[in-house]
Amino acid sequence: MLKLIKEFKVFIVSILIIIGLLFLQASTELALPDYMSDIVNVGIQQNGIEHLIPEVMKEDTMEKIMIFLDEDEKTLVNQSYTLIGKDHLSQNEYEKWIERYPALEEENLYVLNTNSKSNIEQMNLYLGKTLLMIGAIEEGVIQSFMDLPEGTDPFIVLKQLPKEQIDAIKMRVDEQIKTLPEGIITQSAITYIKALYEEIGININRLQTNYILYIGGIMLLISLIGMGASITVGFLSARISSGLGRNLRDKVFKKVTTFSNSEFNDFSTASLITRSTNDIQQVQMFTVMLLRMVFYAPILGIGGVIRALRTNTSMAWIIAVGVLAILTLVIVIFSTAMPKFKKIQKLVDNVNRVMREALTGMLVIRAFNTQKVEEEKFDNANKDLTKTNLFVSRIMTVMMPTMMFIMNSISLLIIWIGAKEIENGTIQVGDMMAFMQYTMQIIMSFLMISMISIMLPRASVSAQRIAEVLNKEITIKDSVHPKNFSKDIKGVLEFRNVSFKYPRAEEYVLKNISFTAKPGETTAFIGGTGSGKSTLVNLIPRFFDVTEGQILLDGIDIREIKLHDLREKIGYVPQKSILFSGTIESNIKYGKNADVSDEDVKKAIEIAQAKEFIDKKEKGILSEIAQGGANVSGGQRQRLSIARALAKKPEIFIFDDSFSALDFKTDAALRKAMTEELKNRTLLIVAQRISTIMNAEKIIVLDEGEIVGMGTHKELLKNCEVYRQIALSQLSEEELVI
Repeated sequence: MLKLIKEFKVFIVSILIIIGLLFLQASTELALPDYMSDIVNVGIQQNGIEHLIPEVMKEDTMEKIMIFLDEDEKTLVNQSYTLIGKDHLSQNEYEKWIERYPALEEENLYVLNTNSKSNIEQMNLYLGKTLLMIGAIEEGVIQSFMDLPEGTDPFIVLKQLPKEQIDAIKMRVDEQIKTLPEGIITQSAITYIKALYEEIGININRLQTNYILYIGGIMLLISLIGMGASITVGFLSARISSGLGRNLRDKVFKKVTTFSNSEFNDFSTASLITRSTNDIQQVQMFTVMLLRMVFYAPILGIGGVIRALRTNTSMAWIIAVGVLAILTLVIVIFSTAMPKFKKIQKLVDNVNRVMREALTGMLVIRAFNTQKVEEEKFDNANKDLTKTNLFVSRIMTVMMPTMMFIMNSISLLIIWIGAKEIENGTIQVGDMMAFMQYTMQIIMSFLMISMISIMLPRASVSAQRIAEVLNKEITIKDSVHPKNFSKDIKGVLEFRNVSFKYPRAEEYVLKNISFTAKPGETTAFIGGTGSGKSTLVNLIPRFFDVTEGQILLDGIDIREIKLHDLREKIGYVPQKSILFSGTIESNIKYGKNADVSDEDVKKAIEIAQAKEFIDKKEKGILSEIAQGGANVSGGQRQRLSIARALAKKPEIFIFDDSFSALDFKTDAALRKAMTEELKNRTLLIVAQRISTIMNAEKIIVLDEGEIVGMGTHKELLKNCEVYRQIALSQLSEEELVI
């Protein structure tokens, strides 16, 4: 994937937004267990009483509290509470307060007047123990410390005692309290506050309900924010992955259009199709997972660890056990699946190759009754791919249940250990539930990473295959300092001592080829199969570059001309006529598109002898052409290909055995029309028929890549034995005489 990292640059802003949203999403996910813990601990167990600091208390309770506080603590408490009563409030205020606290009618109350978190936390440290102490004294649990007579109010006595004695009593009580778990102290203090509220007239059920609804509302809001962040991340991830796929397909296609035949030999057509479709799809899928999980998992995992340890450190070892179990599973699966993932893409290539070969050669397959052979080849390729996919799928099938088993086992372990700690008063039920959720989030983060790690090998292979195409060095490319054509010379083509051998081949296909083709002349090439005729004309538009020598067009080496300018001067009709899906008109205008007038189209059709069969079609030149020209005959396909080259009006025409599918009558009519209409153009014709080229001004005879004869038809019959043998194999002595 690192080989394609530069392709993400255009999406950097969206990626940064996604990372920010993932932090927001993770924050919401991590916040929910704490609020759930508050609902259980505070809302249910503590009846909605949130702090160990009473929101309201009676005047005599405040007096009792003050007995056990030092001066600084008294100052903070006095600042944090306001005394209310008939003598301290206006009539309207009094009526409002009494409706809220009915006990105000009988006695004055102290109401908490601060929202300062630091003050509340500070008072929380000592008011809880103080309230526990007061409750214990009221219940007679610790009166033995003071040796009081029975029936004596301990608080009256305590008020009269010197500070030293009170401190001594506090120390003895503290020693007893220290042995109690913090949860017991909290619950005891809450119980005292609850009783206090009931005496004041506060509806505890309403207090509890309000607290649960309030915290539940916050959780709902947080969930909605997290959902919004998740949806936005999904939307942006899909957009980035789709954009990346679009860009990669575009770049791969543009790169392939620059390939010479040499580069095409390095990649099979089936492989290029797979790389443009399946491989890019794999990269797209991985990109979505990368943006949605790889960035998210570490945030969730690290945040979960921090919050879990903050909730309870005594069960931290359970997290380590869970993570170790997950990592062991991932390593085993990863090491088993990795080789198979690397193999899958090659197997997809093979299936595509067999399928394409079978579809392309279907007529031959039917003619030779080899359907069973081809079916067997496809079955073998298909079975290899299916077998590998099944192996990977089975591993994934084992993975998910095992993951769930580990997660459920960890949950049971947390409940087992947590139940004992709850019984001992070390933690509360809500804390155990929150710890369980954080542990599951940590394990889920590792699960996400493991899922990515399993997808990574295949995506990595796909990315490498795409990068191979994009980074392929082009052998045929424009000159750094291209030259321009002279306006005075048009269409003069010269071969100077040209030799050529295919890349990585040892033997030369063409050797020391030299000739000149001029405007107004027809230069023809003939020779036996494999003599190098098509290879020679393919050097002109630079489908390959010469190995030695030069090809000059209008006096300039074609390697010093821009490819666009060079090919703009050439009208090329290949051996195998290729038509594109569309209409007859769109195929004829293909070379110049909008620059071709309707008059030029009609003229090209007439010269190419295609008018007769086009006029017979119901829609004429607007008739549909199937992909590859499958709905027209071979001869019609050739004539339309010739018409396409003619409509372009180039200076040089190359016909690479382009009349082979034409009957003799059509061939003769076509050559006659071309001679009349293309008087000032350079014509290069590769042919197998002597009748097609016998009127050419220059005929070049090739044999095993060398020129063995050059001249007119008459001259070659006299001077070139190879030409004479070819001619006599096709025509009689009488027919050969012009």
